[in-house]
Amino acid sequence: MPTYKRAAAILALAVLVILAGESRASYNTGGEAAICLGCHSSRDMAAKFKNGETMSIYVDQGLLGASAHKNLGCSSCHSDVSLDNHPAGMKFTSRKAFSAKASGACRKCHGFRSGLHARMLAKLKTVVCTDCHGFHDVRPVEAGMDSCHGCHRYKLVMPFKDGSVESVHVEEGILKNSVHNKLRCVDCHFGFSSKEHPVRAFESKRDFTIVSTEICRRCHFDKYTKTLESIHFNILVKGNLGAPVCVDCHGAHSVESGRKEKNRSARKCKQCHALIYAAYTHSVHGNALISDNNQDVPVCSDCHRAHDISDPRLTDFRNNIPQMCGNCHSNRGLMKKYGLSTAVLASYLEDFHGVTLSFYKKQDGPVRHIAVCTDCHGIHDITKVKGPGATILKANLVTRCQRCHPGATENFPDSWISHYEPDFKRAPLVYVINSIYSVFIPFMIVGLVLQIILHIWRYAVNR
Repeated sequence: MPTYKRAAAILALAVLVILAGESRASYNTGGEAAICLGCHSSRDMAAKFKNGETMSIYVDQGLLGASAHKNLGCSSCHSDVSLDNHPAGMKFTSRKAFSAKASGACRKCHGFRSGLHARMLAKLKTVVCTDCHGFHDVRPVEAGMDSCHGCHRYKLVMPFKDGSVESVHVEEGILKNSVHNKLRCVDCHFGFSSKEHPVRAFESKRDFTIVSTEICRRCHFDKYTKTLESIHFNILVKGNLGAPVCVDCHGAHSVESGRKEKNRSARKCKQCHALIYAAYTHSVHGNALISDNNQDVPVCSDCHRAHDISDPRLTDFRNNIPQMCGNCHSNRGLMKKYGLSTAVLASYLEDFHGVTLSFYKKQDGPVRHIAVCTDCHGIHDITKVKGPGATILKANLVTRCQRCHPGATENFPDSWISHYEPDFKRAPLVYVINSIYSVFIPFMIVGLVLQIILHIWRYAVNR
């Protein structure tokens, strides 16, 4: 078809399009958009490349009207296509080759020779502008997370001075399942944007992790200040960079709640305390958690706390163990489920050990170690007081008693009635004596008071 006839046909089609609905062009492009959309508004239009790939060349007018480029004409980007030069077929070998060529148009307005984009295109030959920002639906980078995820959806890595690398690939699904799924990337990664993306050089991956944990302080300042009192932070400031920080326990992009799943919380501690975790899994608490997923049993953070973790070797921690165990074992509703006594804390505080401990805690100066719960029941390897492990428990208990009571024999622990209230089934003799005293002592007190009153009355009358 001669050129003038072809041009006349296109102009005639443009007139029909404009007459049919001039409102189709919702952006300031004159009649050019109407001419192009006369064909490209068809959903069936597609281009075929030499390698057999196909690509739709349909243009959604709604997306184009909402684009950041809505005020540009088609030829502003497609400068090699005009009414006189409109190729009938694709000369590119593949869709990627076409995208790379089309992205060259971005440099006309968004010229860059250095910075993030230049480094990205230099290192990742397979990534081009349209992979991140789209074609006709280009949106402002402030519109959402796409400006970050456009690059970080690829297998990118961050190099460190020691030669190691860290993946900065972020899976969108992980972000959506995170407790931070309502946050934007820049809420945590402040100082970064599509215009500013500073290059930071860290000595090692561990240095990067420790610095990154400062991000958490902005929103979780209360938790952060507690960590400053923990044994982990004290180890860290002394030069041990292996001490855990926020992201080691909570994760980076896959941040999880530490309250919902106790099993997951305990496994976090396993990363550093593997031997202790192994002992815990064989205990009465750990076995119930691992085997039955019982959420009633305590895990590491219930005893050691989550953020202000104290040194368990300190006297203050040891002296607080009875109250720590009593948090669960004094709960009537919880203990009723498992048929256990709720008199644990009260019975301990009323016996010799508990009374002595209460006096030691009130005095100044060094405190002598008094037997507490963990001395009898174990620490992480707590076993049932009845059943196959009871014999081993009793043997260990005798050994512990002999530290303070050198003459203690095998039957020495049996002289204590444990944490149960005495009754006819458990310690009947103690129960009978307590019953007698509960009546006899009040009777004696009442009689003594009555005798004093009568004595005063007689003295007053005789006078």
